[in-house]
Amino acid sequence: MRYLHTMVRVTDLDASLEFYRNVMGFEETRRIENEAGRFTLVFLAAKEDKANAAETGAPCLELTYNWDPEAYSGGRNFGHLAYEVDDIYAFCENAQKHGVTINRPPRDGHMAFIRSPDDISFEILQKGKSLAPQEPWASMKNTGTW
Repeated sequence: MRYLHTMVRVTDLDASLEFYRNVMGFEETRRIENEAGRFTLVFLAAKEDKANAAETGAPCLELTYNWDPEAYSGGRNFGHLAYEVDDIYAFCENAQKHGVTINRPPRDGHMAFIRSPDDISFEILQKGKSLAPQEPWASMKNTGTW
């Protein structure tokens, strides 16, 4: 398993970038503008991590800016911790054996979400290419929120 990023939602991207760049000293490593989803993702890394982040995509802080205004309450501005695994199906099967609910099953062979006992959301991503869809995951429904 490898740590990838932590995601936080921001309401003012310019003000947030001002803080993360000028106060924290982070540098932008990549940006994704998604018109269909109406959001912007900005990945930042500490100066000492920037070369590694540019090469591997980690470790980063992901700022998620949703274009449509939304008030975040109850910690909803904090999104999730992200890790990549060698076999997402084996990971999820092991998590279930330990009583963990798979909130967003890896139907696509690429991404799943689970929560810690303290309700922290974890995004689990398949390392490399997505695995071929397989049961029981392909037909499993979402459970709860992530």
